[in-house]
Amino acid sequence: MKVTNYLILLVLVAFSINTYAQNKDDKPTFVLVHGAWHGGWAWKEVKANLSKENYTVYTPTLSGLGEHKHNLNDSISLKTHILDIINLILMEDLHNVALVGHSYAGAVITGVADSIPKRLNQLIYLDAMLVHDGESPITSEPLDEQLKKKKILGKKKHFQPISSRYFGITDSVQVKWVDERLTPQPYQTFGQTLHLNNDFGNGVPLVYIACVKPQLEVLKPRSDKLQNDSSWEYLTLHTGHDAMITMPDELTQMLLDLVQH
Repeated sequence: MKVTNYLILLVLVAFSINTYAQNKDDKPTFVLVHGAWHGGWAWKEVKANLSKENYTVYTPTLSGLGEHKHNLNDSISLKTHILDIINLILMEDLHNVALVGHSYAGAVITGVADSIPKRLNQLIYLDAMLVHDGESPITSEPLDEQLKKKKILGKKKHFQPISSRYFGITDSVQVKWVDERLTPQPYQTFGQTLHLNNDFGNGVPLVYIACVKPQLEVLKPRSDKLQNDSSWEYLTLHTGHDAMITMPDELTQMLLDLVQH
């Protein structure tokens, strides 16, 4: 009897381990990272849509922004934001992560992939910055935009929010809702150099979604080159930069298509 009970226990343990592994690996988990001046709040509708499809979704707010605006300080840097996401993934023990970075967060998710690629399913750059080794978010932009931002960076002043209309939001109700929530961007997040130990993406599949109605001029030169780059899947959404707000249903479907094919 004791031997039988022991064998049953072994079977149950093995079944539990196998089930746990399947639960972690079968269905991707979404981690949606917001852009500059924004917060996790920006993903509200997309998160709700993905959750209805029974996906686990995390929408963290980066240090010093959104509901963490009271913690804004001079020490918050690009590295801080990269660690925000790395530590979220490690502490929540997430695997098979579809990591989405919007706008500035393109730099963030690139840094995350450089450290923990095995936790990631794919990197999805939503109208995002493409920052390479040895560059900062500022130096990845066209020269005229660099000069504007470097003046602020030199004064060590945080970057104040700009109107949400710049991000392609035209509906007056949405403009008001977004503008009320935008908060200053820590200056070192734009100014700090990104140092990578591996090739860009570190072997994780790469996707770029360009928001082309119209696309921001600061992003277009680099993202356009991806259309003919076989190492990238290049997609477009016919809306402005803040697609998660202006076209949440279409963006949701695009994300679902990416993880299901």
